[in-house]
Amino acid sequence: MARILITEDEASLRMFVARALRLDGHETVEACDGAEGLELLSESHYDLLLSDVRMPIMDGIALAHATAHDHPRTKILLMTGFAEQRERADDLMEKIVDVVSKPFALPDIRKAVARALAA
Repeated sequence: MARILITEDEASLRMFVARALRLDGHETVEACDGAEGLELLSESHYDLLLSDVRMPIMDGIALAHATAHDHPRTKILLMTGFAEQRERADDLMEKIVDVVSKPFALPDIRKAVARALAA
């Protein structure tokens, strides 16, 4: 299965998503913001970056740009609960697989990750 880095500043959501993806056999590593995620990306290979768009220190847009540049084989899936943040990701559409709208149900995020990994 895949090795997935989850960057999300809301701890309960981060743990919810990690548990859901582990049910599918994936290995997950979690970061609370983009800066921590970027550090983790530099230390190990990940098949997928699953990142919130709006986070403190470094947001998901900046993290996605850095990931696409430094780790081009890592697939990127973003998630956001804010429509204006989704629009900010438009310039990334060639670099990311998709943007998942929050809130989402457990089956929704599992399907989105499966599609991203298959892309």
